[in-house]
Amino acid sequence: MSQPRRYLLTGASSGIGEALAHQLASRGYDLVLASRRVDNLKALAAELSSKHGRTVVALPLDVTDYAAAQAIVGQAAEALGGLDGVIANSGIAMSSKVGKGHFDDDKRIIETNLTGAIATLDAATALFRQQGHGHLVALASVAGKVGLPANAGYSASKFGLIGYVRTLQAELAGKPIHATLLLPGFIDTPINRSMQKRPFVIDVEKGAALIADHIDNKRRFAYVPGWPWALLTPLLSLLPPSLIGKYF
Repeated sequence: MSQPRRYLLTGASSGIGEALAHQLASRGYDLVLASRRVDNLKALAAELSSKHGRTVVALPLDVTDYAAAQAIVGQAAEALGGLDGVIANSGIAMSSKVGKGHFDDDKRIIETNLTGAIATLDAATALFRQQGHGHLVALASVAGKVGLPANAGYSASKFGLIGYVRTLQAELAGKPIHATLLLPGFIDTPINRSMQKRPFVIDVEKGAALIADHIDNKRRFAYVPGWPWALLTPLLSLLPPSLIGKYF
């Protein structure tokens, strides 16, 4: 008999989250989908449940309400009769240059992408330590390795998330809790369509399929897609900052 795969997915109402929900449900996962857009979530949950015969539940969540971001873990476990994994996917992006009067935008980005993710992962880690198993998944970005011009707040949020999950992996070493850190490159979603340059962009369905593969295999770390980012990102991180703007 196959092991249960009951996962909470945040940021599930659009973009990578929505495409990933389709992928996971088709692979036999039971899901709690969480996002601010409840109407979108309910329609998606009904579609996936009908199409794949899985339990799919929609719950409202604003991850910048940190108490709610922690409480959603227990709510998901209750809704699914247990919880085997949490995917911290909620994220926003707004392009702006430093010193141009957009501090509030950067603050909101960091509160969503970093602090909101930490709140959810912290609560999930506590549950998984208690029950003795679990799978933590965080979607960071290649922007967390190479600062993107006109996206300082977004890059900072992803740098921070990478550091947090790396530390979490060290703390969980030798324990029956898996932690997966994924770094997507440019995946075609509304979050990045306003950018002038999106090198090596792939469609969201392909990106979601690759992410689902890594979740299936409980990979510790991966770029999405692996080529060319696994080779290119370490090289770009060695370039002088003055050259980065020529590529992005």
